[in-house]
Amino acid sequence: MSQITIVGAGVVGLACAWSAQRNGWKVTIIDRDFEGDRASHGNAGGIAVSESTPMAISGFSLKAVKWLLDPLGPLSIRIQHAPKLIPWFLAFNQVNKIENYRKLSHALASLNNRALNDLQPMLRDLGLAGELHHRGALSVYETDKAFEEDAVEWNWKRQLGVRWRAVDADELRNLEPGLAPVFRHGIMIEDWAHVNDPKTIVDTLRNRIRALGAKFVTAEITKLDASNPQKPAAISADGTRYESERLLVTSGAWSAKLTASIGDKILLESERGYNTTLPASAQKLNREVIFAERKFVATPLAIGLRIGGAAEFAGLEAPANYQRSEALLSLARRFIPGLDESGGKQWMGHRPATPDSIPVLGASPKSPNILYAFGHGHLGLTQAATTAALITDLLAGRTPGTDLSPFSIQRFSAHQPN
Repeated sequence: MSQITIVGAGVVGLACAWSAQRNGWKVTIIDRDFEGDRASHGNAGGIAVSESTPMAISGFSLKAVKWLLDPLGPLSIRIQHAPKLIPWFLAFNQVNKIENYRKLSHALASLNNRALNDLQPMLRDLGLAGELHHRGALSVYETDKAFEEDAVEWNWKRQLGVRWRAVDADELRNLEPGLAPVFRHGIMIEDWAHVNDPKTIVDTLRNRIRALGAKFVTAEITKLDASNPQKPAAISADGTRYESERLLVTSGAWSAKLTASIGDKILLESERGYNTTLPASAQKLNREVIFAERKFVATPLAIGLRIGGAAEFAGLEAPANYQRSEALLSLARRFIPGLDESGGKQWMGHRPATPDSIPVLGASPKSPNILYAFGHGHLGLTQAATTAALITDLLAGRTPGTDLSPFSIQRFSAHQPN
């Protein structure tokens, strides 16, 4: 039986382990803390099939500057971390070039357009089919101006395969009577879905692959070794080598340190996200609502109403600033009247963000037996099952059903110093 070692036990790593097992691979999965919190526990729970355009702010616009000046705004950078971000933001600023923007959009759409079709069989196998709700999502607008400004992007998304329709104020109130009556327009995103609780999916996946015979190793992997192409190795902090026929890195925001250890440089940052979950307010909304002008979302999970969003760049080590969770909750109070905040729980997680908004998928140029699957940003849950299917194609020697050339780690070589 062929063997694969997977470094990282978030939703992407676990989905890849599940898929590999079903295709006859013996799996070892390594993580420093299998039960610990991770980005895939605290996301908003949306299967965000419409998010097929890269995050971009044209020329660091005035709007972006205003956000950066507000420490609790939708985008912030901690000053101590700012110098390390220069290469990342220089590459990020290239996304706005029309040829780049369109190419990246098509790459994202190639994953998102198949995401539900890949996710549903996995959930059925896990006994979690009932955890997925096909109610669409609403993107809501307070002003005519904001709605009109977003029209170009929505029309482009339609060309990419996103199904949506405009919703007027009356229909909006019928769909979501719990919203304050301040919204003039909405977009119903037809194929968006949401789950009851992302953590339930992660925990059930982990239990399932353990039951199917996966070996679990608790260790902190600090570097890779590609010197033997037939037996690549992951090396732990205490020097232990974990050799395998194939090695897959799915370590989220921590992946860059591992790839750099064999000379594969990447621009990867922790885009820290914050939320608050209100257990007693889950019934306030019927589906995920995206507050387009305020850059936050609210999702009715089984465990409560989760209110989250924003992006903070502060690295992997800085302590959380839960004033950001409170700022998001303050916005929610304005737009979802009568919230019951008893038992509210705050959270922060590290989203693994590339400057071009697409993940790294495929083989290392240093060794065909070292594979990468990380950098999914906000879309780890959405793209996990699709990523697993594509990685399994590579393991089986099949041509993947989705072109993986845009996702190669080699696309970052132009942004690295000689």
